[in-house]
Amino acid sequence: MRKFYLFLFLLITSVGFAQEDAWVYFNAKPSAQPYFDSPLQMLSQRALDRRTIQNIVLDAKDIPIDASYINQIKAVAGISVMAKSKWMNAIHVRGNQAIINSLTAFSFVSKVDFANKSLNQVGKIAKLSKIKKVTKSKNTKINYAYGTSANQIQMLNGQLLHQQNYTGTGKIIAVLDAGFPGVNTTQPFQRLRDNNQILGGYNFVLRNPDFYTGVYHGTSVLSAMGGYKENSLVGTAPDASYYLFITEDDTSENPVEESLWVEAAEKADSLGVDIINTSLGYFEYDNPAYSHTYSEMNGATAFISRGAEIAFSRGMIVVAAAGNSAGTSNPYIAVPADAASVIAVGAVNASESLASFSSIGPSSDGRIKPDVMAQGKSVVLSDELGNTVYADGTSFSSPIMAGMVACLWQANPSKTNVEIRQLLLKSADRFATPNNQYGYGIPDFNLAVTNALSLNTFSKDDFVVYPNPATDFITILLPVGQDRAMVSIYSISGQKVLDKEITVQSASISLKTLSKGMYLYKVESNSFFNSGKIIKR
Repeated sequence: MRKFYLFLFLLITSVGFAQEDAWVYFNAKPSAQPYFDSPLQMLSQRALDRRTIQNIVLDAKDIPIDASYINQIKAVAGISVMAKSKWMNAIHVRGNQAIINSLTAFSFVSKVDFANKSLNQVGKIAKLSKIKKVTKSKNTKINYAYGTSANQIQMLNGQLLHQQNYTGTGKIIAVLDAGFPGVNTTQPFQRLRDNNQILGGYNFVLRNPDFYTGVYHGTSVLSAMGGYKENSLVGTAPDASYYLFITEDDTSENPVEESLWVEAAEKADSLGVDIINTSLGYFEYDNPAYSHTYSEMNGATAFISRGAEIAFSRGMIVVAAAGNSAGTSNPYIAVPADAASVIAVGAVNASESLASFSSIGPSSDGRIKPDVMAQGKSVVLSDELGNTVYADGTSFSSPIMAGMVACLWQANPSKTNVEIRQLLLKSADRFATPNNQYGYGIPDFNLAVTNALSLNTFSKDDFVVYPNPATDFITILLPVGQDRAMVSIYSISGQKVLDKEITVQSASISLKTLSKGMYLYKVESNSFFNSGKIIKR
């Protein structure tokens, strides 16, 4: 009997005093007006300029959390404040369940959301699912000595943008990762250092300014964008500028890393960053009760995914690794790659075939994921010692893509993030027929630049077929008043080789099945007809 009572006492003790993670949401921002009156208190001029260019107004999400709220929570015995988010008007806390629940007694607290979802619904036992962890511009034509890194750039036709001096100049990329040792000392990053392209950073995990520490995963990720070692390694955006933020704690897996990510994204926003690259993905945590489920991969549930969507609403582009979980019990994309506006990047090998590890879609609400693909197998990178190495993972597909997005945006500085994202998708080789292994396929960034320039030139009354010559697909712009048409393509000998209906919303046609050469096309609707020639390169 004594053993029974002892066991019962230990059980009650462990339940009552176990440390839990939770988000505490506040219901107001009472000191907002002074910030609206003087926005430079919360956002840099560059951040405000980004909003102005994209016609994005300031709103309550931009206002910092009321400091008195945080201080009152901090004063509660047994509560640790781990992170904060002005976008969510929330803080991440750690403490025992009863004390965290007691925080709802504060009039300014709207709700408490436990990472252990079963604690949010009294009496309901959560179904747990054990999933494996996924872990300056020149005025002359630039011809980089890419060396062994040539394929990962040329696959995206990135070298053609570089030759047009679109190398990321003027764009800022924030890298949210696990650490950046060697970036301050080794040769592949000397060009960044000499040109003052490392603008700063912060270690959110340890809460100190030393970001040249931690796990070198971030170093390798940065090298895929900003690295430069002639005849060996050239990144996709060697002239972009970078902020380096450590948000990933490699010693454990805990939802606080999602909160640190959102906090870093908010900092990136305030600094005027254009693009966030995150080669991180979360699904399973050390405490299985905190782990996500596939049903939560809907872009609207996970804290980090909701933060990524807000980042996009502020005018930034978020590029994320799709994940490396194909072939496991959960082959699907992780968060924040599930977010609708995030450009989730999967991995292909050097010959453009799907890498066996690359996570697949769809999102749990049925959207195409991943969005696009880049080389993620045998990628040429730098390690923390400055050695040129090969590595696998969507962790490296993502920065390859993010760097090229910076080059595309440099070429089209007046475009919004929405327009840049759409140009990217429409240039991809499977845009007309996407699937949940390749998404919309492998982008052609030279085509994206061509498309953007064409769209800037055409009037709404024009009938346009572009590009011509074409590589993998053509886009047909119908004159105003024409919503759809049938397109037929013929060989020079008159044999019909392709038939497809186009609409204003779906105006691209894949030419991948056609051999190189000249073809004839006819575009016809009830009240419109045009014909001409097109060359497949």
